Amino acid sequence: MTNHWRDIKNADLILINGANPAEAHPVGFQWFMRAKLDRGAKIIHADPRFTRTSAVADMYLRIRTGTDVAYFGGLINHVLQNNLFHDVYVRNYTNASFIVKQGFGFTDGLFSGYNPAKRSYDISSWSYEVGADGFAKRDMTLQDPRSVFQLMKTHYSRYTPDVVSSITGIPVDEFNKVAELVGQMGKPDKVMTIVYAVGLTHHTTGGQLIRSGAVLQLLLGNMGRPGGGMNAERGHANIQGNTDHAISWEILPGYLKIPAPGQKNLDDYVAQSAPKKSDPNSWNFFGTNYRKFMVSTLKAWYGDAATKANEFAFDYVPKPGQNSSWMSIYDQALKGKMEGVILSGMTAASIGPDANQVQQALANLKWLVVMDPLPTTSSEFWRAPGVDSSQVKTEVFMLPTTHWIEKDGSFVNSGRWSQWKDQVIPPQGQARHDHWVLSDLFNRVKDQYKQQGGKFPDPVMAVTFDYKDPLKPELDEIAKEINGKDLSSGKQMTSFANLKDDGTTTAGDWIYTGSYLDTGNLMKRRNGIQDPKANDPTGMGFYSNWAWSWPLNRRVMYNRASADLDGKPWDPARPGISWNGTRWVGDVPDYPVTMDPHDPKAWLPFIMNGEGVGRLFSNGMVDGPFPEHYEPVESPVANPLHATNSASPVAFLYDQAAGRSNRFGTPQEFPYIATSYRLTEHEHYVTQHVPHLVQLQPEPFVEIPWELGQTKGIKTGDKVRVSSKRGKLEVLAVVTKRLGPMTVAGQKVYQIGIPIHWGYVGIAADADPSHGRYWLANALTPFVGDANARTPEFKAFLVNVEKM
Repeated sequence: MTNHWRDIKNADLILINGANPAEAHPVGFQWFMRAKLDRGAKIIHADPRFTRTSAVADMYLRIRTGTDVAYFGGLINHVLQNNLFHDVYVRNYTNASFIVKQGFGFTDGLFSGYNPAKRSYDISSWSYEVGADGFAKRDMTLQDPRSVFQLMKTHYSRYTPDVVSSITGIPVDEFNKVAELVGQMGKPDKVMTIVYAVGLTHHTTGGQLIRSGAVLQLLLGNMGRPGGGMNAERGHANIQGNTDHAISWEILPGYLKIPAPGQKNLDDYVAQSAPKKSDPNSWNFFGTNYRKFMVSTLKAWYGDAATKANEFAFDYVPKPGQNSSWMSIYDQALKGKMEGVILSGMTAASIGPDANQVQQALANLKWLVVMDPLPTTSSEFWRAPGVDSSQVKTEVFMLPTTHWIEKDGSFVNSGRWSQWKDQVIPPQGQARHDHWVLSDLFNRVKDQYKQQGGKFPDPVMAVTFDYKDPLKPELDEIAKEINGKDLSSGKQMTSFANLKDDGTTTAGDWIYTGSYLDTGNLMKRRNGIQDPKANDPTGMGFYSNWAWSWPLNRRVMYNRASADLDGKPWDPARPGISWNGTRWVGDVPDYPVTMDPHDPKAWLPFIMNGEGVGRLFSNGMVDGPFPEHYEPVESPVANPLHATNSASPVAFLYDQAAGRSNRFGTPQEFPYIATSYRLTEHEHYVTQHVPHLVQLQPEPFVEIPWELGQTKGIKTGDKVRVSSKRGKLEVLAVVTKRLGPMTVAGQKVYQIGIPIHWGYVGIAADADPSHGRYWLANALTPFVGDANARTPEFKAFLVNVEKM
């Protein structure tokens, strides 16, 4: 989230896409209702299914899954064609005025620089025209035909209401009503928020689905403002914290890039990784401090072994030469190039696309370690129904680890609030904390290096492990280490602005610097609702003494954009920060606190970007600088915008890249669109073992539109077989009017909904004669990835439905 949960109450209009917060985030949903009840805010819910969120929305739009770029693109076009954008904001706080290089173009679904053999773009033409001063040229009138503004206006002119309707299935009159409401949100005294979840993320165009919403928000001047922003509902089990601390393969903690092959030293790394300044008034804070953040991270990891003479142990950090994302791991296992995998708190056999192929990958391993409180489909895959265990050579180790209620530590919510929790009960049985298991394993590997030697042991031998008990580190110790310290004084760092690149400071994760001071763990703070006037004097819901929010306890990111050129809030009733003549006050400023906005050299508001402004056009995405609608890899229709290049031309097709045959279904064989989702009662896979939750949702099912049920003679309670090109699901049918027919590209299409929680382990599976043999929803999903993040396409694929 650029903002936070409580801030949603400050919105005038709430667009919800790819999310069902009333059921998936029921506690956070109270702030949607506060906006509706207290402010009269309108809620618009676009979703394939009518859900409990839809039931309280002012408008529900049945949208075809995976078509949100067209939906947002139509709104962008409406705003541009009718001059409803926030003019001053767009000219001064976005890159609308930047001039794009001669040679950039877009034709028939392809941006300039496309290489069909490699299925990738050469993005060199997606850059700015540079002047003699080395900075990007700008046209503040926005009239230059190669200005971002004019290029964007041309690009989205194709997204008329009729075209949007033909792609999304949303009737034209309903779309026009939404466009009218959205068009009012470009005024200084109005603000809109967009809320999304994995319904936007889990597509081969996931990155662009999200960016299209962000582009709309920038045009309306809603980024950086209370009540505005682009707000992701992250997973409950600390997904935000996991991402911050580099659970994703391509980043280091704090979203620093992982070094790449050929980067021989820190100079190479910084030159190729850090953002470059492209405007004289850009602070480029991230780029300017990139080296400081990296050196402080290396010092945290390698301590005395990281010195200036050895580039602070830069050589110790891996420099992967290939993609190592989630699907890539199992792709390597399928090729016989992966010997072992450790799964900690996740079950590959359930959550991965094309579950049958993932099981084959697991069976190709020499060993598999599963760290989980209870058995999972991964720990039991070798004896799943229908599997001949004698043919599985993988040695499986099930290590019982603690559930989160059995340990303390921090959870970071969607709004970046890091909140410390207490241990509720002691570990049960022989369960051990995950980090104790890994610490024990690390120390045993280190001992083996001591005794036996080995190739390049330095990175292992040099890692700092300065805990009271190296085999059982306390999470409080780790949190203190993540904050970082000043090695010259021994004191905890108070701000990442004070980090240095000379080896005198450490930071386990620079964005968390300031969370754990010498005075104590700020994530434990609970000063808030008891005295709102004292703890939230702005009345904006910041509650700065409740827990701690990265970065630097800031509650709304890029909040300098919440004020005009003179430093006055766009809406005095909803101030983010404001200039009082000597300093910025309100939220923790995302800006130098004493920088006078009237100074000609004052920094632009988006301090982390090289441009200093929000990007309507971005060469940071490998599938296009403007979001463009592409069909899912499996679609019932050709793309109405460009049938020749219907699906994303750079979506990553794992099977094809590995020399295997693509297994994609056709609408003739698999005529229905399927999407997957979670249930409130089951939330995660461990709930398969919780009796009361199983009682609430006792058996797996799929949701089938009432009209489709009538056509096929299927009633609620009937057993049905749902099949795709990759597998099948045999479960009960729930025939419902929550789903219905849609007209897409001139033809009638149906969508069905599939909850994801069941498999061949747990209470329900034990009670089933077939032991849940065909209960894995992800047996149906394709093994393909988003071009940017390699995120699987869980939310849009083709199936057939038959009554059994």
